[in-house]
Amino acid sequence: MGAVGQTVIYPLTSTCAVRGSTVTLPCTFTPLKSFNDGQREVPLKIVRVRWCKNHEVCQGGTPFVYDSNSTNSDPRYQYLGDMKTNCTLQIRDVQQGDNATFRFRMRADHPEGHFTNRTGVTVRVDVCTFHQLEVTWLKDDHALSDTGPSLHLHSLTAEDSGNYTCALKTNMKTLSEPYSLQVEAGAGGNLPPIPGVVFVVLLVVIALVLFIIERRLRAAEDQRAAEALYSLLAPLTAAEPQQKLRMAVWDKNLLWSFMFLLAVTISENGEFYFDSLAAAALHPNPV
Repeated sequence: MGAVGQTVIYPLTSTCAVRGSTVTLPCTFTPLKSFNDGQREVPLKIVRVRWCKNHEVCQGGTPFVYDSNSTNSDPRYQYLGDMKTNCTLQIRDVQQGDNATFRFRMRADHPEGHFTNRTGVTVRVDVCTFHQLEVTWLKDDHALSDTGPSLHLHSLTAEDSGNYTCALKTNMKTLSEPYSLQVEAGAGGNLPPIPGVVFVVLLVVIALVLFIIERRLRAAEDQRAAEALYSLLAPLTAAEPQQKLRMAVWDKNLLWSFMFLLAVTISENGEFYFDSLAAAALHPNPV
């Protein structure tokens, strides 16, 4: 912390990077607006910004990785900030020599405005765990939306078959060896879901029960119709005890629609004659 209102903030005080990758060191600063020289308030203006490596103050002839007043800065170090509030530094193609602590320094048009936050940002090269890295996942060389350290595939289908690879998001040169995934449909892959099967079986059982009930109701109706017919023909059979009567019951719908059935009677001498149920009903004592 510098004078009142003067700050440099590193959101990350430590980060990791893999050789060949790109790492960003976020940074913000608040310059001193003015100072009092004992007589008046003197305004200040930032005229130079620097990033140094492994130096607590980053001033004078200290080696720098970026200097706004120099044209000899290493192009691997890109200053993404400005002269007002942003002091972010980006390191591209990280090398083993970048395993160090980086600090930002602002310089004003008066020494009262100079300031360095000595905390700095420590970069650790090649000591990252996989979970600390942003990863690009690819299937058959086409990038997927997943960027986490692991790739999750759900409800696999044959369309998920292919060659999967991953690489650091900031450096595609780190592409891994391909992993081949083959998804085959199982023997029961085309079967409907279990709830659907149960529902179909229930429908079949219900239909079968209804069919049996309907058949029994039909049989009961036929039985009642036959009993009614026998009771109607009883006087005839009592009047002619020597005659044998055979009855052919046709469709019960014809019985109730036309109320007319034919009774077949066999005489003693074997001759056939036909008498109607209606006539029998009108003449209970046939001549």
